[in-house]
Amino acid sequence: MFTINKTYSATFEEKKSKFIAYLCPYSKFNDLLEDLKNEHPKARHIVTAFRYLNELEQIVEGSSDDKEPRGTAGKPALHVLQGGELINVGVLIVRYFGGIKLGTGGLVRAYSDAVNLALKECELIKYEKKDSFKFTCSYNDLSKIEYHLQKIGIIETKKDFLPLHVEVNLEATPKQIEEFNAYLSKLQPMKK
Repeated sequence: MFTINKTYSATFEEKKSKFIAYLCPYSKFNDLLEDLKNEHPKARHIVTAFRYLNELEQIVEGSSDDKEPRGTAGKPALHVLQGGELINVGVLIVRYFGGIKLGTGGLVRAYSDAVNLALKECELIKYEKKDSFKFTCSYNDLSKIEYHLQKIGIIETKKDFLPLHVEVNLEATPKQIEEFNAYLSKLQPMKK
């Protein structure tokens, strides 16, 4: 299985209709949907599909046709995610209607082609199970710690700026956590 760590997009046009596909990490899916609704108020449809692993390591999937004929938009997008063995990924396709009806077959192809174009833009990452962990650090140490996190590929999920320190929540593989803890133990002065 594969995943991505940032948002990618591509545009596909068919008979004057424009399909703009956005592939994103599932953790950013809901925020991106809200942003796209605000950025594209004149879009006719925003079709979605997603696949993620729940806490029991089960694949959860879903899709929405957003008022397109049933099964012509969300399901084809989901099939592309399945075919690419993508996990913890969502796709959102903004459609601007060009005035010419595509028919059910045309819609299936257009939505699939839009997602496939976005997929070609992606830098796929082999999926590895990640654990959540958190630590605290001083404000002075935050920038060098963030640099190191980026260097070893750890994803920051949340930062809380408290009066005396910063609390950082992360997701990482067990190996990355071990490497990061070794780095933290060398930092002085450091409050854990």
